Amino acid sequence: MLSNKVSGNLAGIWLLVPEHLRLGTWDLLCGWTQQPTLRAEPRLALQLVHEAVVCTAGIRAERTLHRRGGFELVNGLPFVAADTTIHQVLDERTVEDSQALQITLGKLRRASGHFRGQLLAIDPHRVRSYSCRHMRERTEKSGNRPVKMAQTFWVLDADTKQPVCFTTATAARDVAAATPQLLDLVEAILQPEEGQILVVADTEHFVAELLKDVQQRPGFDLLVPLPSKKPFRRQYEAIPETQFQRHWAGFATTKLPAYFTGRHQGSYWQFVERYGERSQDWSFSGFGCTADRDEVKALAEAYPKRWHIEEFFNTDQALGWHRAGTMNVHIRYAQMSLALIGQTVCHQFRTRLGTPYSSWDANHLARDPFFALEGHVRVKNDTILVTYYNAPNVEQLRAHYQNLPDKLAAENIRPEIPWLYNYKLDFRFR
Repeated sequence: MLSNKVSGNLAGIWLLVPEHLRLGTWDLLCGWTQQPTLRAEPRLALQLVHEAVVCTAGIRAERTLHRRGGFELVNGLPFVAADTTIHQVLDERTVEDSQALQITLGKLRRASGHFRGQLLAIDPHRVRSYSCRHMRERTEKSGNRPVKMAQTFWVLDADTKQPVCFTTATAARDVAAATPQLLDLVEAILQPEEGQILVVADTEHFVAELLKDVQQRPGFDLLVPLPSKKPFRRQYEAIPETQFQRHWAGFATTKLPAYFTGRHQGSYWQFVERYGERSQDWSFSGFGCTADRDEVKALAEAYPKRWHIEEFFNTDQALGWHRAGTMNVHIRYAQMSLALIGQTVCHQFRTRLGTPYSSWDANHLARDPFFALEGHVRVKNDTILVTYYNAPNVEQLRAHYQNLPDKLAAENIRPEIPWLYNYKLDFRFR
């Protein structure tokens, strides 16, 4: 097929091949499928990675990606695999296999500098499900009726805005049960030293059982807002004014020890913020923390970065995390973990090229350049040549992709592509 030339508007997906080589995607997929290079299974997994990258659902053979310009060839296959084949590949892998894939990917990303590993944001991400199964219904916003939802639980490095890992579960699992498993994955990836990582979360995570679990993990501290309820507000108002330390106009803080009673007895620290200059204008908010930290840095610098996880959902959820899909947890776990590889290579692509690509969300990146660049693909000697016509920002692309084998060799990366039978890859711009 390559020797006869292939042309179409999906030639842009070939721009991700060098990012796969830099990341080590092929070793990840061979390890996850437990199959060697010559087998088809790792290539089928790579198809799933690229399906996520182009943000398209239901794109098997005879549908939108068939004969669109070499999509199947970039995966090392002469065809686009059908639904049944993909289902078999996913069904053979367990949740433990997908967690091992996330851990290995996370370690590669840590070594590449994608994480600072000092401030993490955790948050559940729930999407509506139309499954016919009997399952727990949830209400995400006050006033809405409960509906069926599929849920995942995410960890984001709040400094670099990159996802570390996630876990998924049935709709019945709550954050108190899911977060310890999530922190186990983070611990395996980042291997933190004592007190290294501050984890920020929302009010849903203010659970005595969870705070007690985090206190037993020396590498983590947890900071969560306290519920806005009358008992807490009366407690804040009863704190003597002399206990508050004023930092700047209209902002003062204090911290004091607090305790849980009942089945999960334990202690934690309360960080209390006071807003307003005059006593009649004062308002309060409180946070619970598992350790005695500097409350000003925690509240004024660290906690506002928690919102980066919402920005991440808005930017990258179209890679496959905005829809419920199947309710088989191991299949969903596998598909979403492969999408995490797609997010990684897209991040590397954005970072390498800079403006304007660095500001594009996943949908924009799929539309331009992956679905927009027109060109043809052919073989010359030991090299696959991809030629683009009338590409935007052509000088920027040429600087990074023309004479690609030499550029990869200069980075101590082998230019031969294992899933493309050790052919090299180069680009031309016309």
